[in-house]
Amino acid sequence: MKENKLIDLSMDFSVRIVKLCENIKGHYSLVNQLERSATSIGANIHEANYAHGKADFIAKLQISLKECYETEYWLELFVKTELIDESDAKELHNQCGTIRRILIASINTAKENEK
Repeated sequence: MKENKLIDLSMDFSVRIVKLCENIKGHYSLVNQLERSATSIGANIHEANYAHGKADFIAKLQISLKECYETEYWLELFVKTELIDESDAKELHNQCGTIRRILIASINTAKENEK
């Protein structure tokens, strides 16, 4: 059940990031980095559901977790450079944080079940 919620949350998050990035003019390399890290979260979660075993499953979720941290960095940079409003970033940062916390719990559970 958690994985489905995680897939839904990450897809919604990716859609919001893509729509946000459509409205940012210039800074294409930075926009590309944000889009890539944010959409990679959900892509790796989705891929984890087709893992070749528990270790592969955990590895995919860990990649998603790293992408969450990277996305949070880009959101903070975009606020500090005034490319996006702080209110927009706060909402996205909170959504990313929710995904991150679920990922951490899922990774910990998978590691415990692996023993």
